[in-house]
Amino acid sequence: MMQNKIACTLMRSGTSRGPFIDLRDLPENTEERDAALLRIMGSPDSKQIDGIGGATSVTSKAVLVQPSEREGIDVDYLFAQVIIDQPIVDTTPTCGNMMAGVAPFAIEKGWVKATHPETKVMVYNFNTNSTIEMLVKTPNAEVNYTEGDLKVDGVPGVGAPILMNLFDIAGGATGQLFPTGNPKDIIDGIAVSIVDAGNLMMHVDAATFDMDGTEDQAYFDARPELKKKLENIRRQAGRLAGLGDVSDKVLPKIGILSKARVGGAIKSQYLTPHSLHPSHAVSGAVCIAVAAKAEGTIAAALANTSNAKAEKIVIEHPSGVLPVQLEVSGEGDTFTVEKAGTLRTARKLMEGFTFY
Repeated sequence: MMQNKIACTLMRSGTSRGPFIDLRDLPENTEERDAALLRIMGSPDSKQIDGIGGATSVTSKAVLVQPSEREGIDVDYLFAQVIIDQPIVDTTPTCGNMMAGVAPFAIEKGWVKATHPETKVMVYNFNTNSTIEMLVKTPNAEVNYTEGDLKVDGVPGVGAPILMNLFDIAGGATGQLFPTGNPKDIIDGIAVSIVDAGNLMMHVDAATFDMDGTEDQAYFDARPELKKKLENIRRQAGRLAGLGDVSDKVLPKIGILSKARVGGAIKSQYLTPHSLHPSHAVSGAVCIAVAAKAEGTIAAALANTSNAKAEKIVIEHPSGVLPVQLEVSGEGDTFTVEKAGTLRTARKLMEGFTFY
């Protein structure tokens, strides 16, 4: 049987990496499309030896993009988390890190005309039904990836900044900022905040689990009972959020929160959801920043924030910090997220064909 081949650009985007593919090149049928992605990435296999996946959660991701027919939108974007050791492709979450590469990819494809010195690309995200404004450095109408001074913690070196302004981020997965109607719920005696903003997350206080917020992956690996407890609570949170059985889904993600230590607003250990992210997801940082400004949440009780409606909220994580520029309005029942902005870098690694 002959292999199929499709054009593919491999990119490091934010603190993640994966193939960027024209959505129209893949089968329209969801099952066939997912089968193709599994074959491309090499799943299910713990080493992903027969594909281009990197055998970690942050390198087993795929981005599917196409020109958009929506008014005021340049391109449509679908993110896919390819589970490493199971035949599962999960498109319920989004990924702000991988999102950073969408605009450069679209410009290089010729779908968006580059302008000097920067190019604005409007993106529609299928995963969250939201809109993103992206600004890419394009001196002389060419994408600049590497000539810049932005340092992204978790990525070596510096690069050209890509600005992402996210709109309509509340309720992308469930339709509500607080899917249960509450800023805080109790599951198995544990206080949790289930928050849907940028991504759907379950926030817990590290102190509740006798943690101080500095624990690494080895700590979790050595405590299977803790991982089992967190997963059980996460599955219940998924049901409370209206998602049903989430045992085969990556949403809700888990944020173990604690007080900031190096001048940020709050510290987060981001579980993806079964392993500790080496740095932090952008979408998860946005969710925590929003929760930090919302009265009654676990994040608000721990965070160092002001009463300002527009504020830079710095999320500390295992590799450094991730700032989120947030604009909100109202309070209580009228609390509204207007816009969330952040900066990332990206780099094109390889271009050619992938086979499945």
